Amino acid sequence: MIVHWINAPNASCFRPAAQLHAAKAAFLLAVFLFGASQLACAGWDPDRNSDAKQAISEFKKADPSLKRFFNSAYAYAVFPTVGKGGFGIGGAYGSGLVFIGGKAMGETSLTQLTIGFQLGGQAYREIIFFQDKETLVDFRRGNFEFSAQASAVAATFGASADADFENGVAVFTLAKGGLMYEASIGGQKFSFDSF
Repeated sequence: MIVHWINAPNASCFRPAAQLHAAKAAFLLAVFLFGASQLACAGWDPDRNSDAKQAISEFKKADPSLKRFFNSAYAYAVFPTVGKGGFGIGGAYGSGLVFIGGKAMGETSLTQLTIGFQLGGQAYREIIFFQDKETLVDFRRGNFEFSAQASAVAATFGASADADFENGVAVFTLAKGGLMYEASIGGQKFSFDSF
């Protein structure tokens, strides 16, 4: 019988090699099954798609003139819910989907950190229209960030009529359960994963 010596503080024990190999095999099987389940759950999520479609419907209802952006943009990212809150130091987080030609092609998330006078929280929807393929490619690289001075247009009836693309993007927000005239999107950073 082959025996492995295992050092433990103030104790020693012997385990046969067969037990160690069985433990290793069980551990590797558990890791494999966990990884496989994560892969199965990753990517396409019908609930996330329906949340995004609902958000798009809400944007179009709030401001029918957004139709021109849906028609002219190369792609768009939809964040059904962005949660934002702070007490001196604030932050925001949201996850969503990126669409090309009306079909979801990847998932995205946004994070934001802000410093300054702030207290409380809010939830809103956000949509980013990408004017062309180059802007989307930059976004997909994962190093896309809005400058500190960036702001979004609140999607209210007719508000998008005068809006236009700036630096390849047009950004709109829609308050959930209230009215928000302008959302500070400065410092938002984004990640992207293809399906």
